[in-house]
Amino acid sequence: ALERLERGSIALVDKTGTLTEGRPELADILPAEGFEARELRQLAAALEQNSEHPLAGAIVAGARKRNIAPAPVSGFRSTPAGGVAGTVAGRAVKVGNLDFARNDSAAGLRLLEGAAAKLQEEGKTAVFVAVDGVPAGVLAVADPIKETTAEALAELRSLGLRIIMLTGDNRRTAAFVADRLDLDGVHAEFDPAAKAAHVAKMRSEGFKAAMAGDGINDAPALGEAEVGIAMGTGTDVAIQSAGITLVSGDLRGIAKAIRLGRATLHNIRQNLAFAFLYNVLGIPVAAGALYPLFGLLLSPILAGAAMSLSSVSVIANALRLRWVRL
Repeated sequence: ALERLERGSIALVDKTGTLTEGRPELADILPAEGFEARELRQLAAALEQNSEHPLAGAIVAGARKRNIAPAPVSGFRSTPAGGVAGTVAGRAVKVGNLDFARNDSAAGLRLLEGAAAKLQEEGKTAVFVAVDGVPAGVLAVADPIKETTAEALAELRSLGLRIIMLTGDNRRTAAFVADRLDLDGVHAEFDPAAKAAHVAKMRSEGFKAAMAGDGINDAPALGEAEVGIAMGTGTDVAIQSAGITLVSGDLRGIAKAIRLGRATLHNIRQNLAFAFLYNVLGIPVAAGALYPLFGLLLSPILAGAAMSLSSVSVIANALRLRWVRL
């Protein structure tokens, strides 16, 4: 399906792993009044150690760097595109985005939203923590843009594709990344269903849509797209939902795959032309079309050689794909 991504097609990408390094790190901790940074790390890490989300790994790693051992957890539950919750050392803890945490502690979270907004405007992802229904603080996770991303996007644009970002991240954080990379569009705070619905909408409007992602939340959109592209460093469910997997997780691989797909289709057309030409010329001669004029007939030996030459020419032309510049 790659060769069908013609000029004007849409490339939809998730922010984490496809545009950024995919190795987020815990950058800032803003405890609320009555809580300490160490306590916040321990409670959040206790829950996040059970999650597969990239941000969860950053929070757990941040705790381990300071030799903070996660406390025991019971009643763990995860909400897609929301967060995680459970009981940690007898305390009800929730870790996730603003809407997820707001369900328990709407009033107190307003005090943290201003501080979180500043972090988001710097391109960081704000993770809110609530303990026993009280806002406990904000964890800021940073995931820098890949050095190769700008080059990769330039290559995709040169192939005629428009680049749009779909992400579950906050609008401010998404806007920071989109501005830095001069994307053609950005849609933030999208849950898995919203991502898949947007891909379906693009296709219903006549666009050829490719979706690149690496997380569980991207799986429905990967399956919905004309071409689903998973990062080899991503989750198993994302890889299983996609048609193509980039082993290195480098977006430049998408441009190479498109070029290879187009070159392959062009090569197939050439091979069909060669085969058709041989038959157009060979069948009339074999049927005796030249005999009345020149007294020539095509012997079985020559006919067999001609058919072999046809196969050889097709194979030789196909082998030229080895030297295609990607």
